[in-house]
Amino acid sequence: MRQIFRQRRPLILSLALLLSLFFTVAFTYPRQASVASHVSSAPPHTAQHLASTVHVLSSQSPSVIVQFPLFPSGIKQAFPKATGVVTIIEGNPAVSLYDTVTVDVANMPPDITFTIFFIQSATKPFGDAEYVSDLHTLADGSGEVSFQAITLVAFAMNSDNPGTSQDQSGLASGQQLEHLGMWFASLDDAKKILGSSATGTPFDGGSAPLHAGPQAMNDGQSDPVF
Repeated sequence: MRQIFRQRRPLILSLALLLSLFFTVAFTYPRQASVASHVSSAPPHTAQHLASTVHVLSSQSPSVIVQFPLFPSGIKQAFPKATGVVTIIEGNPAVSLYDTVTVDVANMPPDITFTIFFIQSATKPFGDAEYVSDLHTLADGSGEVSFQAITLVAFAMNSDNPGTSQDQSGLASGQQLEHLGMWFASLDDAKKILGSSATGTPFDGGSAPLHAGPQAMNDGQSDPVF
């Protein structure tokens, strides 16, 4: 009897492994499919904060990570598949007050420079704005830029009329800049992409004051995204 068991033991082990694999797939796959279905059915203009805090080292305070998508605005008709994602990593207050921001885009107009602004409102009227960076797209319409700036507590203030507004910590000075938008740095570039209907805006430095083009992308949200 022991001899027969020894001869069949490899077969029994193989069957046990197959049964284990079957139950793993049967119970795990539907759960993953359900999650994927839930994500894909989310509204296209919903901001996604993928991780509120990340605690890497017990000796360090948790870091805040905010991530949200960008959607085509002024380029929507010409480049409806344009996409973007913004990732903000909070700086360590014990070492530095600035945050790190990365902007990734794809399916954009190729070989074009865009300016990035923190803005009071995502869409017109944009309200107060702060220029923070440029992004130049590659030949395939993709592009990426990383920069460091005070972001999660960014605000604009007029000393003649300071005023206050709400931020994450409560009542704060000035107007909070809690949205992000991208503009054509050049009106000439915008006209090449969008045609003669493109109008000049002040969303780039230099002369003349309205030499920048219209907004190309924004976060598409009415509520603050950072």
